[in-house]
Parts: sequence; C-alpha cells; structure tokens
Amino acid sequence: MARSSTLTILVIQMLILLTSTASAQNTGPLNKSPRRRPQPEATTEATRKAQELPKVKTRTRQVRPKATDPLFTSDTSIVTVDVSVVDKNGNFIPGIPQGNFQVLEDGVPQEILNFGHSQAAMTVALVIEFSNLFQRYWTESWYQTLQATYGFVETLQPDDWAAVVAYDLRPEILSDFTQDRSQTRGALRRLRIAAYSESNLYDALTYTVDRMKDIEGRKSVVLITSGIDTFSKLNFGQTRRKVQDGGVTVYAIGLMQALRIAYDAYGRMGPLRRMDFLQADHQLRTFARETGGMAFFPRFYGEFPTIYRAIQHSMRNQYSMTYSPTNTKRDGNWRKIKVRLVDPRNNKNLRIVNQKGKSIKYQIMAKAGYTAPREVE
Repeated sequence: MARSSTLTILVIQMLILLTSTASAQNTGPLNKSPRRRPQPEATTEATRKAQELPKVKTRTRQVRPKATDPLFTSDTSIVTVDVSVVDKNGNFIPGIPQGNFQVLEDGVPQEILNFGHSQAAMTVALVIEFSNLFQRYWTESWYQTLQATYGFVETLQPDDWAAVVAYDLRPEILSDFTQDRSQTRGALRRLRIAAYSESNLYDALTYTVDRMKDIEGRKSVVLITSGIDTFSKLNFGQTRRKVQDGGVTVYAIGLMQALRIAYDAYGRMGPLRRMDFLQADHQLRTFARETGGMAFFPRFYGEFPTIYRAIQHSMRNQYSMTYSPTNTKRDGNWRKIKVRLVDPRNNKNLRIVNQKGKSIKYQIMAKAGYTAPREVE
C-alpha cells in the first residue's frame, strides 16, 4: 500500500514537471515581451522618411515617339554675324547703314533680318606662350612676351573681363575671368622662369576656346605666341575646326619677328627653321581671319600701342546682324560666309571717303563660316 502511494506521488510530480516545462517553452522569460509583427504604421513612417530624401535626377534614354504622338521639329536657324570695318590703321569706321551690307552664304545672298551697331565691354582670354623653347629668362623673346602682355592689360577698361592662360607643355590658368586688375597683374608676375621646353599651342588654344563656349556675348582670345607647336595632341586641322565652331574671335600677336630677321641675316636660321616660322605665321593668320579677328607681327616695340588700339576698336565696336539661311539642309557641312560692303545701286564695292573726300582703304572682318546642324534621328 505504501509502495503504491509512493508510485502515485512520483507520477503526479512528473506530470507537474512536464506541464511547467511546456509552459516555459511557450511563454519564454517573463521579462521579455513577445516579438510582434511589423505594423502598417512602421512601414508608412519609413516610406515618409524616404520621400523626404532629396531626389536626384537620373539620365534616362528617351524613347522615340510613336506614330500617333505629335513630333515637333524646328527647321529655322538664325545665324549671327559680328562685323568689324576698320581703316588701314585699325580704326573702326562707324555710321555704315544696313543697306550697304551684303551677307553671302556659299555665294548666295542672304536677307538681313536684324542689324545694329553696338559698343560692348570685352570678355578676353590672354593665351600666352611661356616655355623654355623661346622664353628663356632674360632673353629678348622673354622680354617681348612680357612687354606685349603687360601692355595689353593696361588698356583694359573697368567693365572688361579678362583671364590669363600661360602654356608650355600644357595650359595653366594663372587667373580666371575677373574684373579685378590686381588679380590679372598678379597672374602676370608669375611669368618669370619657364618650366618646360615644349610649346603646345594647339592644345592650349582649343582648351581655352572650349572653356569659353558657355560665355554669352562677345568673347575673344588674344594669342601672344611664336606660333610654333611642338607636341600637341591635336593637329592644325582639328584645332582650326574647333576654333571655327567655338564662337570666339582670335587676335594673334606673333613674336620674335625682329629676332628672326636678325638670325636670318647672319645665317643662323636654316631652311627648315625658316619654314617652321613661315608656317607658324600662316597658321596665326588663319586663326584670326576665319574668326573675324586680326593677326599682327610687330618688329619693334613702338608698334605695340597701335596694335592694342586696333584690337580695342575691333573688340568694342562691331556691326551685328542676323539672317535665316536659305539653305535649310541639316547636313553638318561647312557653310562659308562672306560679308561685303556694296553700293545698292550697282552692287559694286562701296567707296568710303574721308572728310576730305578721298577714298580710304578699309578691311572687313567677320567669321569665315559655321558648321550647319545635323538632323537628329
């Protein structure tokens, strides 16, 4: 009997122990709350925070419209031509009416839509060759480079914007566009001792033109250089096209003319070097002519004031006109522009006289042309 009671008590204790263990497994520790499923409010809060983050636009591929969607294109192009008319001394000739101007595109006369004469402040980048190729410290060409650069800066007006770029192996911005002349002069004071013997003209010129593309209004490059290029990545043809399409007027000052004449007179310049310099002069003339600028090749320091005055007159005083090309093809081809001054009565070249009634020689400067846009497929 006692043994049966003892067995019954053991069975009851085992049942109690099993029941407690199962309960502990189902409820866990008392001080730990049960894990809950995420509530909709938490998801809404996360979404709200994500919506507050700044949105960054991504570049997506545009899909060609379907045939049922309207597609609007513009077949009208407006070409702007800035023209300078100067006498043999570089002085601007004012007062020429619209009726005496004739614009031809690929030899075809164009109708001038808008016409005006304006004076504007200058936005100019001075691109200066400064290398050990020619500008060695205290040499004649070094001094002439500084003379040309400092002299031009002194002619700038308070409302003009100017930048200074020097180049040898690569272009370096000594001073970005500013109206603060102290910054410009400070940049020129850095032109002391050249570092490299390379003179990469093409790379420096295209670099400067590319940087000026987004600048509105009239913009010019004053190129102070020997014209020699050593190891540029681009060639002359590529640079020429870049400059033509850059919307920038180039004024070139070719250095070392007197020194080259002296070397040639004493037999110190061989035929190959002579050809290099002749080719360099031709390239500078091409850059200037095709952008509506001018090229100068001074032999004496006394010529610099006249050069500065001619550049000033050309930059500040221009006739501006627009036309819509009769050739509406969007073929990406080069369109040649020619500007004439004519007598509308007989379509002959216009005769301009001075106050004494004598005919004066004049020069018309305008860009040589432009590249037509291509049809977007």
